[in-house]
Amino acid sequence: MSEFDVIVIGGGHAGTEAAAGAARRGARTALVSFDLANLGAMSCNPAIGGLGKGHLVREVDAFDGLIARAADMAAIHYRMLNRSKGSAVQGPRVQADRTRYAAAIQAMLGTQQNLSLVEGEAAALLLQGDSVAGVELADGTTLRGRAVVLATGTFLGGRIFRGDERLDGGRIGEAAASRIARQLRDLSLPMARLKTGTPPRIDGRTIEWARLEEQPSDRDPWTMSPMTAHRVLPQLHCAITRTNEVAHGHIRADLDRSPLFSGAIDAQGPRYCPSIEDKIHRFGDRDGHQIFLEPEGLATELVYPNGLSTSLPADTQQRMVNAIAGLERAQIVVPGYAVEYDHIDPRSLDRRLALPDIVGIFCAGQINGTTGYEEAAGQGLIAGLNAAAHACDLAPVILDRDSSYLGVMIDDLVLQGITEPYRMLTARAEYRLRLRADNAETRLTPIADTLECLGAERRERFASRVSARQQLERMFDIELTASQLRARGLSVAQDGARRSAAAWLRFPGIAPRDLVPDCVAPADVLAEFVDDARYAPYLERQESEIDAQRANDRIPLPSDIEYSRISGLSNEMIERLSKARPATLGEAGRIRGITPAAISAIYLHSKRRTAA
Repeated sequence: MSEFDVIVIGGGHAGTEAAAGAARRGARTALVSFDLANLGAMSCNPAIGGLGKGHLVREVDAFDGLIARAADMAAIHYRMLNRSKGSAVQGPRVQADRTRYAAAIQAMLGTQQNLSLVEGEAAALLLQGDSVAGVELADGTTLRGRAVVLATGTFLGGRIFRGDERLDGGRIGEAAASRIARQLRDLSLPMARLKTGTPPRIDGRTIEWARLEEQPSDRDPWTMSPMTAHRVLPQLHCAITRTNEVAHGHIRADLDRSPLFSGAIDAQGPRYCPSIEDKIHRFGDRDGHQIFLEPEGLATELVYPNGLSTSLPADTQQRMVNAIAGLERAQIVVPGYAVEYDHIDPRSLDRRLALPDIVGIFCAGQINGTTGYEEAAGQGLIAGLNAAAHACDLAPVILDRDSSYLGVMIDDLVLQGITEPYRMLTARAEYRLRLRADNAETRLTPIADTLECLGAERRERFASRVSARQQLERMFDIELTASQLRARGLSVAQDGARRSAAAWLRFPGIAPRDLVPDCVAPADVLAEFVDDARYAPYLERQESEIDAQRANDRIPLPSDIEYSRISGLSNEMIERLSKARPATLGEAGRIRGITPAAISAIYLHSKRRTAA
């Protein structure tokens, strides 16, 4: 028998961040995984980041997490999405070498203090009353611990589908976590099934690259983590092609052989990453769908056709691929497939990602109904930090919607629940001007520092960054008139007003060195400062909205409130409020379908109860 503070089950993106986060807070941590050689494996697309997702990566990195640094160590293609739009909605994304990414994660875990890696199957949770006491492995080994993080991914009751093929597993060639799935269902937790899928992998040597539109890596040398000084690997091009009517015909002809349409799978899949057969069925009038051909690494010929997720039979997949321009001679190496798996209703969690019904259990990743590496990593970080807090009597980590995309995601999950796999989008954040990818460090690293989960190198870098920012603020505090700017050759309206140099940055065509010629600062610090200056009026307006929201969040609601007894609430409102059990009036207001009138009724009812 081994004694730990925190035990993490699962070695994917949620599990590795949870284990590293718990260990950074000082908890004696065990990470249990079927196969330690697969820690950090990229099960689906070889990419990290994107719209909304890149924000999550930067936020995890601000807590000294793993995902951004591993992405940089493996990056073979960098692309800033939405580059033509404002920085608030830009999304950093990299293509990663699969092998190097997993190796980077494993190397960081291998040197993490307080962390033990345990190979084996977690067969059962050990319970004492309404609390967890540890984990029993399939070989009979017992691990004792005050907190357990469930980060089981698609392995929890996982079942693989491809045409008529059916296999138990969470990833092709790997077993499912069946025993612990049965135990969780026996505990009467609110559980259901979800589905995800992956496209076939193609031999890149059989693709006619010269016929396809190239997509080069960005030339400007940004990185996912500010801790990465420069890019370390050669950069590869991706390419773009499209499906066509011939490919669509092959798909339509065999829809009855697809598990999605034969009734074999009835679980809901991700809305924003549908299978190609679902796209053709739902959008049959379109003449084609974009396919991005993404190399999987420097030492492999495998190519990932992003946009071609499918569970059609292997022979249909081959015909479909060969009907696409540039892929006429392409050979599939690994056919695509779908995976159906168990998840819990995330409304059964609190904002620590803890399961109140079983004290000491925390959940992260796809078990909470999300999809994506980045969403999993973010939840893993928060669950791991809070598991350590529970086990070691430390302060919990609760992030608000106005602080981070991490806070938005957790608030959405625990209040709204899910009807399909949840994916982060910039549109989900009301305060996205504040929550830019470029200011994640400024927003969150001070919080991480108070939690004592930063390494010395990160803390030193952040102190240097704060000093550079303060110097910029002093330099741009000088006041300038329009006539002074005209004397410098700048075209501005001569309104006679005196403005700070920072305020002049909001005017078009004015650059920092037009105002302060000797301005010197790290490029990322200067870019963030300029964005803050340009967004300042909008940020001030948002601050008043946030103050109003925080005021409602300070009004508690009784835990035993009976919403059915409040007049003016519809049956749908009563059902949603009863399932979500909001702790404050602010939380109640964020539940889908709850109107301002309903909030007033809830407030008055709660006030009368308190007065009585």
